[in-house]
Amino acid sequence: MKAETGGVTKANTGIDGISWNILGQTYVPKQLSEGSFAWHATLPAGTFVPPHIHPTQEEFIYMLEGRMDLVLDGKDYVASAGDLIRLPMGVPHGLFNKSEQTIKCLFWVAPTRKLYDLFWGIHSMKEQKPEDVVALSAKHEVMFLPPPT
Repeated sequence: MKAETGGVTKANTGIDGISWNILGQTYVPKQLSEGSFAWHATLPAGTFVPPHIHPTQEEFIYMLEGRMDLVLDGKDYVASAGDLIRLPMGVPHGLFNKSEQTIKCLFWVAPTRKLYDLFWGIHSMKEQKPEDVVALSAKHEVMFLPPPT
C-alpha cells in the first residue's frame, strides 16, 4: 500500500474512479493509507449489512442523508444526518436502512488492514451469495455473526 498523498478526492468520484457494488449498496473509496480507509456509501431503502465484528479495526460512520437503524452490542440505535456512529473494535454491529429513503454516509476504519481488499473481492463476485461473502470476509478480518435463533 502506498503512503497517503495530499489533495482532494472530488465529489461524485472515488480514488482512481473506483465504485463498488457491495450487497446492493454503492461504495466509493475516498481515501486509502495503511493507517485508515474512508469511503462514501449509498444504501438504498431496504438494504443492510448483517451483524458482524471487526476484530482489528475501529469503524466510524458520518451520516450525510437519511436514517440508519443499527444494532450495536445488542442495543438498538437510530442515526440521521449530522450524527456520527462509533463502532469500537471487537464490538458486534449491524446496519439497516429500514426507511423508504436512500442513506448517504461516509464510513472510515482505522487501521485499513484487509478491508479495501475485501471490498474488491466482494465486488468482483459474479453473484454475491451470503455464504461466499461470509467466507471471504472471514479471510479479511470481518466476522459475520450467525442469524438470531
